[in-house]
Amino acid sequence: MRTAGLVLLTLSAIAIDANAAERAYPVRPIRLLAPYPPGGGNDTMARTIGAKLTEEWHQQVIVDNRPGANGLVAAELTMYAAPDGYTLLMANIGSHAINPALYKNIPYDPVKDFAPISQLGSTANVLVLHPSTAAKTVQELIALAKAKPGQLTYGSNGIGSSQHLAGALFCTTFGVNMIHVPYKGTGPVMTDLVGGQISLSFANMLAALPLVRNKRLVPIGVTSLKRSPALPDVPAIAETSSGFEAVSWWGIVATKGTPPDVVNTLNRAVVKGLRAPDTQAFFANMGIEAGGTTPQEFGAFIKSEMIKWAKVVRESGARAD
Repeated sequence: MRTAGLVLLTLSAIAIDANAAERAYPVRPIRLLAPYPPGGGNDTMARTIGAKLTEEWHQQVIVDNRPGANGLVAAELTMYAAPDGYTLLMANIGSHAINPALYKNIPYDPVKDFAPISQLGSTANVLVLHPSTAAKTVQELIALAKAKPGQLTYGSNGIGSSQHLAGALFCTTFGVNMIHVPYKGTGPVMTDLVGGQISLSFANMLAALPLVRNKRLVPIGVTSLKRSPALPDVPAIAETSSGFEAVSWWGIVATKGTPPDVVNTLNRAVVKGLRAPDTQAFFANMGIEAGGTTPQEFGAFIKSEMIKWAKVVRESGARAD
């Protein structure tokens, strides 16, 4: 009887320790990998939600920018990290929807190798031109591109990004030839576009809007099916060609095998941060539709996006170099 009692006490102690560990997460800083350099939409979203998580937990969430190969570098680092919730990834349309269709040999499976936490938000891309470009509407840009085949250049935040595919889709839809110039992030794209090194970009709204409002870039179209509330006077490209759509989205995933209680703790904190009034106001000002999903909903969304963008990649003819 005494032995049985000791066993029960030991098991109870283990259970108490486990519960304490669950309540304690996180007990040290968390690394949030951003697959692009500072200055773009992915980085801004990472820092926005990272600040909210830091505020919630009083543990620092460190944004670690690891650009390269449209998210492959950061995704691979996350895939091989310890499954403890202390390494997270800013998943996006490129890393978790487009890459599988674009690359022949991708080093990770967007579904099997990660634990979804929550979608953060989505936004239209906006077709922006340098003010010196001799076009002020989508129709004028089409005419200019046809008059100067192969002379206009469009920058994107990487091969296989929604910005790249928006440009490829634009070319095939309207029968024009523009040259794609891939960068490692939207920040460098905006720098070169403002400087006149490239002609245009299908940039995400989050990165482009401040430059549009400062009159440093000219917006002529958005890639959502309808106009964006953030730019109500700018037509959707779908108004010229029905069905034209290429939007960006972001979310957070952890390494496969992360304990369910940690996943749920992360999800609750992320959703709380997204619903905060200051976050909502910031998103509305920047043309972002807030997310805030369950892990299961985000996992299902990723699967549906992979199917959708595989079709777009095939039809656009886009390929990874």
